[in-house]
Amino acid sequence: MKKLVIAAALSAPMVIAGCTTNPYTGEQQSSKTARNAVIGAAGGAIVGAVIGNNTGGGDATKGAIIGATTGGLTGGAIGVYQDRQEARLRQELEATGVRVVRNGNDITLIMPGNITFGTNEATIRPDFYATLNSVAKVIQEFDKTMVLVQGHTDSTGSDAYNDQLSVRRAEAVGNYLVAQGVPPVRIEAQGFGERQPIADNSTESGRAMNRRVEIKLVPIQA
Repeated sequence: MKKLVIAAALSAPMVIAGCTTNPYTGEQQSSKTARNAVIGAAGGAIVGAVIGNNTGGGDATKGAIIGATTGGLTGGAIGVYQDRQEARLRQELEATGVRVVRNGNDITLIMPGNITFGTNEATIRPDFYATLNSVAKVIQEFDKTMVLVQGHTDSTGSDAYNDQLSVRRAEAVGNYLVAQGVPPVRIEAQGFGERQPIADNSTESGRAMNRRVEIKLVPIQA
């Protein structure tokens, strides 16, 4: 099976735009796994090429991504495209436990660890396959986005252990999406360990919220 190159980002997080109200949705915006496949591009080159206006190698990488899809987005078409994708995701993921969050033109799917993986494991729970199948279906339908799969842990355990666990969980989700037909060139797996908590790690409920995998859908701009 063809192998790709993985990027495990254990450094600074991306900056996300502030929250607004989406006029289209009315929302506040603020199986089997291909076990040997690895996702993404070394050094986060794909992310930089898609989000930024890089030159040189960045442009080449961006061109490869756009070439693997039906082309990039421009101007006001970006917001309209993401409005449609957000609405489809909310429809598909209703009552699954996965949160759909809109930040500017980025869409984030927040998947709690308790419904995605067993304790200290990086093997996707079989009862979560159907949910990921729904995610994969929408991602394939809306192919003008970069798919950033990001693993997060709570503060229990060592930094090194949490880093590796978060990477393995992100890889597992990314590989599952590839197995369902999402082109690998669109996916980058990243692990942030305990570095980006969304709740208080001093409480059990807070730690449970911090144990999660997020899928960020970032528009590919032409």
